[in-house]
Amino acid sequence: MRHIAIIGSGPSGFYAAEAALKAFGDEVAIDILDRLPTPYGLIRAGVAPDHQSIKAVSRRYEAVARDPRVAFIGNVEVGRDIGLAELRTLYDDVVLAVGAPEDRRLGIPGEELPGVFGSGAFVGWYNGHPDCAGLAPPLDAAGVAVIGNGNVAIDCARVLAKTVAELAESDIAGHALKALERSAVRDIHILGRRGPYQASFTLKEVGELGELERATPVVRPADLPDPAGDAALETGHRRVVEVLRRFAAAGPDPEKPVRIHFAFFHRPVRILGTDRVEGVEVALTRVDEAGNATDTGETRILPCGLVIAAIGYRTLPLEGAAFDARAGRFANADGRIDAGLWCVGWAKRGPSGTIGTNRPDGFAVIDRIRAEGAPAAGRPGRAGLLAALAGRGVRPTSFADWEAIDRAEVAAARPGAPREKIVEMAALRALCGA
Repeated sequence: MRHIAIIGSGPSGFYAAEAALKAFGDEVAIDILDRLPTPYGLIRAGVAPDHQSIKAVSRRYEAVARDPRVAFIGNVEVGRDIGLAELRTLYDDVVLAVGAPEDRRLGIPGEELPGVFGSGAFVGWYNGHPDCAGLAPPLDAAGVAVIGNGNVAIDCARVLAKTVAELAESDIAGHALKALERSAVRDIHILGRRGPYQASFTLKEVGELGELERATPVVRPADLPDPAGDAALETGHRRVVEVLRRFAAAGPDPEKPVRIHFAFFHRPVRILGTDRVEGVEVALTRVDEAGNATDTGETRILPCGLVIAAIGYRTLPLEGAAFDARAGRFANADGRIDAGLWCVGWAKRGPSGTIGTNRPDGFAVIDRIRAEGAPAAGRPGRAGLLAALAGRGVRPTSFADWEAIDRAEVAAARPGAPREKIVEMAALRALCGA
């Protein structure tokens, strides 16, 4: 019997578990550990609450979790409740699927001011992650600056721009919905240091901004490159640029009070304010022939009361696992950190790709594990872990406990919504008897 521990219950963890079930058949026991009592990682706490179709992938993970060869072991934090070195003595293989939960810093003056948030924290706030539920981002000023030119930046802007009615059928956390109902935000600036050709938006996310009830996208025609260059773009990105051209041609809808400004060629250099954010100073840029942003020498100040930095994420180091601080992920060779120690997903390659990218990634790492041959006999696996936790007074939670949480959230849902998330750890643990 091969005993495998997977640390992290997000997409990369579940895809690795699925791959291990197929690779090892009845000769495997898989434990999926998570520090929260709730599984699914970014599916639950990262995917935008109004994108329920994407969240439906959790049904695939549910089938994996219910396999008798698999156990979900929640409320257990590796590095706190049990060390990685000890875990490696209990299991034949340990797979780190912990994602990249830490926001990358802007590295500019003023980012310590109240009102500056990383997108991971802001998304966690409106998605009801227990670590972020109490953030209370200020929504009392007209301006917001969202720094970044990827889909997360658009998600943040869209949630800020939507009406309560538009969000009613989502699983946005109740505290966030109440705060957004009182929001004074009217101008949302999506800042990118380069132009439309270099942005990493996808078609669905950009297109949705043209369908909002009270918000209108604003693109300056002068920011768009010569249309002759569009033909050289990959098809998906060419369509994104076509949508931006349509926004520019249409101009802002005067009947809609909220505007989402695509501020291309804006590089933030300083966040302004005394006791809280009051604005962002930006350097205006141009893109050179190599695709790099260079300053023009001009600057501009954008008034705002909230800054969201959507510029990427980092994996957190874990004692006992080699870490590449520069790349912000575990040091690995195609997923192998050390003998019997592996990583998958963002913890392996950094924050890139889609949710589906994690499936072939997980299968490839499990193939490498299988290629290393049969393990030595005698590792206790789950029995050893549960005994160690019991000796320390740690009460792990199970998938059945998660199902109790799930039932409670569904029962508490407001009309039309799929659930009302429980956001406090004490309340989650109480439902599990922990």
